[in-house]
Amino acid sequence: MDRKNHDPNSKLIAENRRARFDYFIEDDLECGIILQGSEVKSLRQGGANIAESYASVENGELWLINGYIAPYLQAKTWGHEERRRRKLLVSKKELSKLWAATSKDGMTLVPLRMYFNARGMVKLKIGIAKGKKNHDKRETSAKRDWDRQKRRLLKEQG
Repeated sequence: MDRKNHDPNSKLIAENRRARFDYFIEDDLECGIILQGSEVKSLRQGGANIAESYASVENGELWLINGYIAPYLQAKTWGHEERRRRKLLVSKKELSKLWAATSKDGMTLVPLRMYFNARGMVKLKIGIAKGKKNHDKRETSAKRDWDRQKRRLLKEQG
């Protein structure tokens, strides 16, 4: 039985649905994120967008760049900057793997999902991805349309 459905703390905050259309996802990795208190409260209300964001390895640290977290209205004086760079937490071994993939193999680090885990901590799932060309995107779109049409036909038949 899936525990995520029954746990009141685990909750999807934001999802980058376009990532699987724009990139071939080779591997994914769960990492923590350093947040301020007003950011966590805003995320509990569901105010986030990771569609235009990406992750980058800089100076031996992993950063989420251009991730949007809506302002928390009750934190007027001590609020947070909406699109600030946020540090991501991974082990040194995983960090070296990510650095090697981006620098040597020409891969990109794309945020896939942001969610609260079972303990109520904010986690970010990052995909190690390679960009698709336009013909690959058309092929993906055609396959998705065919699968949708096939399901519709099977539903009508039986």
